[in-house]
Amino acid sequence: MGSGTIAFGLVSIPVKLFTSSATSNAISFNQIHKTCGSRVRQQLVCAKEDVVVGRDEIVKGYEFAKDQYVLFTEEELKTLEEQGTGGIDIAEFVPLDSVDPVYFDKAYYLGPDKGAGRAYHLLRNAMKDTGLCAIASYAARGKQYLVLLRPVEDGIVMQQLHYQHELRAFSEVDIDKTTVKESELDLAIRLIKQAAGKRFSPERYKDEVRARIEALIERKIEGEDITEAPKETPRAQVIDLMSALKASLGEAKAAGAESNGGTKRSHDGRAAKDEHAGERHGPKRAKSAARAGDKATNRKSARGRS
Repeated sequence: MGSGTIAFGLVSIPVKLFTSSATSNAISFNQIHKTCGSRVRQQLVCAKEDVVVGRDEIVKGYEFAKDQYVLFTEEELKTLEEQGTGGIDIAEFVPLDSVDPVYFDKAYYLGPDKGAGRAYHLLRNAMKDTGLCAIASYAARGKQYLVLLRPVEDGIVMQQLHYQHELRAFSEVDIDKTTVKESELDLAIRLIKQAAGKRFSPERYKDEVRARIEALIERKIEGEDITEAPKETPRAQVIDLMSALKASLGEAKAAGAESNGGTKRSHDGRAAKDEHAGERHGPKRAKSAARAGDKATNRKSARGRS
């Protein structure tokens, strides 16, 4: 999607930029004229005069007060834009875990441009061995971006960051003050440990909503009626926190045992092996019951004859 140059001290590393996400795979719907089935166009309408405005009649303006705008020409707007040099100027190196992920925005893959492979791998290997990432500025498309360079697999990712003034303070979130009981905390920790994995495995997770929409679209193309959506069974709300934690622990144990091929658990918490105990001992118990029944029948017959 573009090119740039990483400034690493006195070393310049020409790189190519590639998008990391496949936005073209997103499912989108167009606005269609219901009568003839053609796409519709949006028109720009003046809010004051209620008339359609042509593109050649539009200028850009900045609202400095309520409903008051200062207008800019195209030439004036160009003077406000940052000159796009493509330079990725490293300012410092910091530990990656010192950057809160809340600052993360878009991510781009960086690949070495022609003749820059050695310097590219030098920077990548140095960041990996030190455990540090690079904070840099990147000027492109009339703006200046704050970015983070980090080693990943065999290359480098450029993570676009938010500036501090672009983020809201977490103190704006209204959080009730409360205390956590030790018994509840103990159960919550046990629940987390049972569901803990060694690493994040994105291949385990699928977009189920996308798959459902695609299936419904296929049915619609084939002429089926898709207005009837399957109704989900409402889940009962658990009011007691301890009960919810204990129930969750039981489900987590059952899921863990099932995934490990071990003992399964039923919903009431009893081991599945107890449920199958009757199956293992069933034939013996059935034979014992049959013998007991035969003896009782013989005793009745003997009394009848006497």
